[in-house]
Amino acid sequence: QVQLVESGGGWVQPGGSIRVFCAVSGSNIRAMAWYRQAPGKQREFVASISITGDTSVQNDLRDRFTIARDNAKNAVHLQMNNLKPEDTALYYCNTYPPNTSAWGQGTQVTVSS
Repeated sequence: QVQLVESGGGWVQPGGSIRVFCAVSGSNIRAMAWYRQAPGKQREFVASISITGDTSVQNDLRDRFTIARDNAKNAVHLQMNNLKPEDTALYYCNTYPPNTSAWGQGTQVTVSS
């Protein structure tokens, strides 16, 4: 059973940056992605990365967010820059497409003054 553990979230002021991390276990190397869910909103796709490092980022976020992976550590990172209050959400990692039985607890990112 795949295990996904997100970390690195926290409080950030608007315009600030933060990096969140995902540790993966119990799975072979697969395409991975970050998703997020804001209060009262549906979970949405943020960014994905293939096993070879090709990336895709949601159109509205691609100038501020970048995704990377460290296959040796079986980890996935999401770098978020120039954060806005609307980026406040619980951030999750998962495979791409997601394994619906493998959602972790996510890591909270709060952007406010």
